[in-house]
Amino acid sequence: MHQSIVFAKGQTTLPKPVCEALGVEALRYIISEGTVQVLRSRSVADLAGMLALDGHVPVSLDELDEAIVQGAIENGK
Repeated sequence: MHQSIVFAKGQTTLPKPVCEALGVEALRYIISEGTVQVLRSRSVADLAGMLALDGHVPVSLDELDEAIVQGAIENGK
């Protein structure tokens, strides 16, 4: 069993074996109804393909940025 201390500023350091077991470099926390969930943060690269739809061609970030600009221009913003 591993444990860590919470310091006066509310900070803690996870033991290296815990980080290695989780495969994490960063964490996110969700607090709800007295429960805390600790989640592994993901990089943007890990999210690739999560919203893919069959029959749709993926677009690059540059194409997405251009579409946003074009939509703003068309809507007069």
